Amino acid sequence: MSAAEDLLAFQLKAVGIPFEREVVFAAPRKWRADFVLSRCKDWPCTTAHHQPFLIEIDGGAFVAGRHGRGAGIRSDLEKLNRATELGYRVLRFLPENIEDGSALAQIERCLS
Repeated sequence: MSAAEDLLAFQLKAVGIPFEREVVFAAPRKWRADFVLSRCKDWPCTTAHHQPFLIEIDGGAFVAGRHGRGAGIRSDLEKLNRATELGYRVLRFLPENIEDGSALAQIERCLS
């Protein structure tokens, strides 16, 4: 887990947004989401009209990391398209979005 993921977990806890980390969301592929959260006050959410959010933090995007190369981009597209197909709303952020608070602000807007 990255420093950005730890920081987002801290931010989410501070404002009372329930979440789970490193959630396998698409068996049998064993794809993991950095975070899964919901509008529900109860966690895990079982209410059908509360579409859960899958949060991904894309580290290494500017240093030829996994998220910035062809094979990694292809894999991310497949993973996130499958998440959408399964009913998740997907939000992707860079570590700088966590650090400057813009990710948390957008998450809060989406959940309101």
